[in-house]
Amino acid sequence: MYIYEHTQPGTFIRVMMGSWVVAFGVLALLMLALGEEEGALVLGGIMVMLGMIFGIIFVLFHSLSVRVSPSDIALSFGVGLLRKKFSIADICSVKVVRNRWYNGFGIKKIRGGWLYNVSGLDAIEIQLENKRKYRIGTDQPKELLLAVESALAPNHIVPEP
Repeated sequence: MYIYEHTQPGTFIRVMMGSWVVAFGVLALLMLALGEEEGALVLGGIMVMLGMIFGIIFVLFHSLSVRVSPSDIALSFGVGLLRKKFSIADICSVKVVRNRWYNGFGIKKIRGGWLYNVSGLDAIEIQLENKRKYRIGTDQPKELLLAVESALAPNHIVPEP
């Protein structure tokens, strides 16, 4: 049973990656239609490959799902191929933070730890007992903070459904 469960859409990623997929698809069709022109087939093939790369990025990072249970925090991007789990027992602190705009989106090493984000600047930061810090981007920072604090509480009571 989950204390908290939310999927945040990566709106910017969806718009940008979707636009690139469409643009490369149109260019590929144009290049392949001009197949007799010198190099058109090669350029068409390159456009198809670029469209596929942006399509894969779209599928992998179009959303971020966060689930908090009494035992762990589970993250999954997009269709769920990229995942991360944190044990509640390993967490020594949690707080709401605001990321800098240049930290961007995705999974990346930032100053002071790691960032998992698909949209916006709000996040919670968890610090583990081994001193490692992780930021989890969310459009519901207060709700996520309360859920993690609830899981950390010594006399944790799971709410009835």
